[in-house]
Amino acid sequence: MTGLAIVIMGVSGSGKSTVAQMLAKSLSCRFVEADDFHSQKNKEKMRNGDPLSDTDRFPWLEALRDAIRKNINDGEIVTLACSALQKKYRDILRSADQDYKPGNYPNCRVKFVCLEAPVEVLADRMKRRSEAGKHFMPVSLLQSQLDLLQIDEAEGIAKADATTSLEAIVNAVFVLLRTT
Repeated sequence: MTGLAIVIMGVSGSGKSTVAQMLAKSLSCRFVEADDFHSQKNKEKMRNGDPLSDTDRFPWLEALRDAIRKNINDGEIVTLACSALQKKYRDILRSADQDYKPGNYPNCRVKFVCLEAPVEVLADRMKRRSEAGKHFMPVSLLQSQLDLLQIDEAEGIAKADATTSLEAIVNAVFVLLRTT
């Protein structure tokens, strides 16, 4: 695998960052945390329990696209932890591959793996993380994220069970990437 971005996606609390970091370590590649690209205004908005609008998200997604484009063009692998909840958001990230033609998902060098877990598990993880002061996203925004999440089967997005062990998830991601 060369010139590839692997986006670990899903709603808050699904384990995106942890899985993408471990995957990057396994692949000896760069890890990009999408939350680091949010403006302070976006973080404050979410911290206050206000969902982001597309106007808030688009500059953030474009910055992420630009951050991973160089790795792809240089033939490197990069992992990215990013919610990427809607197709239009994923299409912005896919455009990091300058050869990507809209709708030609199999040939795109930006691949997505969606982490899935029951709502109760997600809420519990978010609550514990928030109480520990480890993240700005409150549990109150979980439902808005679940409402936004849309995956078109035509996109061929791989799905992984986020309730299994970290090693099992990373191994599943490797298997899923070989089949997509």
